[in-house]
Amino acid sequence: MSIRFYPVQESSFHHSGYTVKVGGKTVPTDAARVSAVPYNRRWPGHQRTLDQTEMISFLSLAADEPLQFEITPETPFENVQIRPLSLGIKPEITPDGRILFTLPHPAYCTVEPYGRQNVLHIFVDPLPEYDIDPAAPHTIYYGPGIHDAGQIELHSNDTLYLEEGAVVYACIKAVDAENIRILGRGILDNSRNLAKILFAADTENNSSAVNNAKRQHTIQLEYCTHVEIDGITIRDSLVYNIRPIGCRDLTIRNVKIIGCWRFNSDGIDMHNCEDVLIEHCFLRTFDDAICVKGFDCYYEGDVEAAVNAAMYRNGESYDVFRNVLVRDCVIWNDWGKALEIGAETRAEEICCIVFEDCDVIHTCGPVLDCCNVDYADVHDVTFRRIRVELDEIIPPPRYQYLDKEPYGEIAPGFVPPVIRADVQFHHEYSAGGTRRGINRDLLFEDIEVFGDVVPVFGFAGYSEEACCRDIVIRRVYVNGTLAEAPGAYALHIGNHCRNIRYTLTE
Repeated sequence: MSIRFYPVQESSFHHSGYTVKVGGKTVPTDAARVSAVPYNRRWPGHQRTLDQTEMISFLSLAADEPLQFEITPETPFENVQIRPLSLGIKPEITPDGRILFTLPHPAYCTVEPYGRQNVLHIFVDPLPEYDIDPAAPHTIYYGPGIHDAGQIELHSNDTLYLEEGAVVYACIKAVDAENIRILGRGILDNSRNLAKILFAADTENNSSAVNNAKRQHTIQLEYCTHVEIDGITIRDSLVYNIRPIGCRDLTIRNVKIIGCWRFNSDGIDMHNCEDVLIEHCFLRTFDDAICVKGFDCYYEGDVEAAVNAAMYRNGESYDVFRNVLVRDCVIWNDWGKALEIGAETRAEEICCIVFEDCDVIHTCGPVLDCCNVDYADVHDVTFRRIRVELDEIIPPPRYQYLDKEPYGEIAPGFVPPVIRADVQFHHEYSAGGTRRGINRDLLFEDIEVFGDVVPVFGFAGYSEEACCRDIVIRRVYVNGTLAEAPGAYALHIGNHCRNIRYTLTE
């Protein structure tokens, strides 16, 4: 039985909102910048402003035993919530303002004395089992300390290892590589990755992204096979945190994503991959959290030719996305969708996709979503045993059209759809394509919703052929009670939908 605290390095991020003791020992916390309000826009030619963000604290360690936490917030509070609720933790608040609770096993959770703001994030990993020789061939090793690595290129058989206490400022890229690993309990920090502005263009009221900048994803994997990413924390991504394109046999495990506040800082967005496992991860993102996508192309030119070149490479075909399992993940979505198919769906098929046993602890947009804006035949998709926690007052996602336009007041009553699927044309995402796809054979099973809400489910097709059909919602629970009568849920079925039903039985 043991506990391992990860060393905390000095950085540009500072937040001292909590004193934390574990097992009676005071331990340092780290910090990150996150979104404070769900205020987004298509890239307007410049980055989001800091007044829409806040600093938060997070604590990272590993253990194989129950942990006794004593947390003292600096600011007075009245109540506290530990999420995800599925952990079943009922904290004690002492008369002098300390929060006491036991975490029985490794888990990723949040301590929330002030609602969605000023939250303490706790990441307790299982004890690491890496067997890494820093001097071995094909091993790129970063030990404790600060490392300004810039661009890290991985090649076949490479292992990138970030030791506990390492903060590596870098982007990672691999193309046509096999047997690569990104391991360790260090931090991959992307805060020094800035957009390369090609020309000044501060566009207001724009409905499409302005093409005046180059922005690099934190981890970009293209046409790679046998890939493992395990244990790392990614902080402050410029755009997507992890972006696999045409990858096969990909495993992402025990990854923590935090500090997403910049435009389009999605979590894990995958394009036409096969045989993917994502498990035991924590993602707090300012845009979609985990997405299964087809190829995307946003630029002036022959989009179809570019997509065809991406789909057929080195004699291999990448025109299908299949066999994905996402399980046991904790999602905090500050904008966009939590668990999604789409929106880009340039693939012949997207199929055999399973999301199960996940906790969505905060959201302001559609939670379980299938948005088909291109031509994929999306089928055999299952969302099973997903737990959705809805705040008493949810800040609605809004678009900012003018730089000086404030977010505005938050009024009660907004509830995002828990389940949504549609086929549509999007002026930007569809990139001028004329083919439309289909959503069929989708299953939403044993979905639990927490909050004083009536969960909303919505479906819509595009045409009689490009439709939503053969979709089953099987058992939804609201605060532990099975929603049996139609008044316990809201099912909206639009045009071009067939055989969509709510049922209690197999």
